[in-house]
Amino acid sequence: MAESEELLHQEDVQQRLREMQELLARHRLVEGLVHRQEMAKHDIVENLVHKQHTVELSRKLTDMHPADIAYVLEALPLVDRLLVWDLLESERQGEVLLEVSDAVRETLIRAMEPEALVAAAETLNADELADLAPDLPQEVMQDLYLGLDTDEREQLRAAMSYPEDSVGALMDFEMVTVREDVSLEVVLRYLRRFDELPDHTDQLFVVDREEHLQGVLPLDLLLVNDPEVLVSTIMQTDMMALHSDDKADSAAQAFERYDLVSAPVVDPDSRLVGRVTVNAVVDFIREDSESEILAQAGLKEEEDIFASVWSSVRNRWAWLAVNLVTAFIASRVIGAFEGSIEKLVALAALMPIVAGIGGNSGNQTITMIVRAIALGQVEPDAARKLFRKELGVAAINGLAWGGLLGLLAWWLYGSVKLGVVMTSAMTLNLMLAATVGVFIPMTMARLGRDPAVGSSVLITAVTDSGGFFIFLGLATLFLL
Repeated sequence: MAESEELLHQEDVQQRLREMQELLARHRLVEGLVHRQEMAKHDIVENLVHKQHTVELSRKLTDMHPADIAYVLEALPLVDRLLVWDLLESERQGEVLLEVSDAVRETLIRAMEPEALVAAAETLNADELADLAPDLPQEVMQDLYLGLDTDEREQLRAAMSYPEDSVGALMDFEMVTVREDVSLEVVLRYLRRFDELPDHTDQLFVVDREEHLQGVLPLDLLLVNDPEVLVSTIMQTDMMALHSDDKADSAAQAFERYDLVSAPVVDPDSRLVGRVTVNAVVDFIREDSESEILAQAGLKEEEDIFASVWSSVRNRWAWLAVNLVTAFIASRVIGAFEGSIEKLVALAALMPIVAGIGGNSGNQTITMIVRAIALGQVEPDAARKLFRKELGVAAINGLAWGGLLGLLAWWLYGSVKLGVVMTSAMTLNLMLAATVGVFIPMTMARLGRDPAVGSSVLITAVTDSGGFFIFLGLATLFLL
């Protein structure tokens, strides 16, 4: 049922996007025609046409969730994006800024005046403002900071003090705390004073007078027990508590392993400083996965699909330069065996197969290792075991599929020796791919670098050059 509702919602968002794209196209067409017409009261007519379309666009935006508006903005070219953006009220702009991708957020912020940015961001709470802070101009942050009360300023300073990949950066400060020496009836009366509970409130946090965390009170236990019972009687002291300086990855793993909705965050003195909710963890996992995919392809950062040509070039050029160098090395390897290729033309037809299969195998290995490192399943001393295991897999696959290709080469070219060379080259290149597929991410991790950065580019470079060298070298030794 949940998957069906999600699918229907996605279809609805896609339909909204199509409708807005049609409206924007019609708006541009009609305004262009009106602008070219010579008529009385031309400016009045042009203004009426503009208002007609913008009112219709505004109406479609009114009941859309900020995340859906963000999706629409990301799918629109810059001119249309800014037109739609200007139709949003300030309080909704702040919410949407939190939802859009980093690249699109930059384009929206660049197009806003400082006063408009302040009006949009001042509706956000401290932890949300901390998320936006790196993208906001310094003078805007200064105005926002001065507009906060003392508690909010302290919360903002705390939120901005944590590293981006820490639990502290994920946590929010909206939570409900109670004392352990009060009855459930008192707790229920206290909750009725709220207009609404903070999002994803599945439990209350029990603290003492110094804000030390004592336990948690799940809402289901609060509702089914006698109101006269004390909180200390039914609260749970065996709980999952996160530390503000923990890695965000560890929080994500805890939420996945224990199916958590929320978890308390404590400082080194066990004082409750905030909580992490499942929506923040899901956002972190999604962003981390997207960054990993981009890094594997050699992209420095997320890219707005409608970004300028120059912005896209700057984002992509570094690893393309690396790829150019490695491709040149591979061409030189082939050049070194030109004589062999001239004598046996079959080598030119078969060598891309060896390199291609090696690259695919290497990418499989490197993907598994990067995933294991991200999940904390690989310790530095496990490298030797991983090498042995991956070499074993590569040897078996190389002999099996290399043997099949060797038989095909024998059948096509009538040479048993060529078939043996093909099998040997395939096996050796797969073993090389396995070695490099383990070595690259493990080395990156030991150096404190992202193990996914440029991994696919590097593995392809090694398996191409190595595959050509192994295959052509063996052919030169045994066939010519």
